[in-house]
Amino acid sequence: MIVALTITKYRLITIPFAFLGMAILRLPLWLNKKCLFWKLMGSGKDAQVDLPPDFKHWAVLTTWETRSDYEIFNDQSFVMRWFRFFGIEEFTILLNPLASHGLWSGRQPFKIETTNNKLAGKVAVITRAAIKFNKVKEFRKNIKRAADSMREAPGFILSAGMGENPYFDQATFSIWKDLDSMKNYAYKSVDHSDVIKLTRERKWYTEELFARFEIIDSWGTLNGKSVDPN
Repeated sequence: MIVALTITKYRLITIPFAFLGMAILRLPLWLNKKCLFWKLMGSGKDAQVDLPPDFKHWAVLTTWETRSDYEIFNDQSFVMRWFRFFGIEEFTILLNPLASHGLWSGRQPFKIETTNNKLAGKVAVITRAAIKFNKVKEFRKNIKRAADSMREAPGFILSAGMGENPYFDQATFSIWKDLDSMKNYAYKSVDHSDVIKLTRERKWYTEELFARFEIIDSWGTLNGKSVDPN
């Protein structure tokens, strides 16, 4: 399976077309029978985690059986042409799922095709949660310290905050130097482990997912920063 994530920064003057795209682009994605799963998402300010939406950064996540299926979509689809016509910066990363648990909109979107998940080198992570309406204020109050701690953690490379809507469906994408760096943050960081504990005690989510990936390829920049896939 190929998982593809593209984050595009729109020109300020074309932000209305970003909103329009979130409605129009659903149809070609839905009609594309080779696309196994897709999500159109907005992002936080400067595409960062824990910040309010800035309406310039938007993302499309798709999954495919083969890379050639994705490349046809990337080169020829109305969806990607729309992003590139209105965008001024684009970051794309291709991923191979190594481990995944939980659901996204009632589905498990990432098919694991290898039993060897002892990854050497960079690792990517996607976490996603659907937040209960009456827990949003409490969640946002606590998530900032976990996000600040992540950006300062040893081995952290890059992160982006995304979601189908600005407050109730939150996804975090991050890249780490290696698996140990990611695990040290996830399980040993006081701020992050405390937030994880609170999610269980306070029952913030109606649905959640955690997935880990091998990086296959990447190109473009996010806020001027590129990522070497190796």
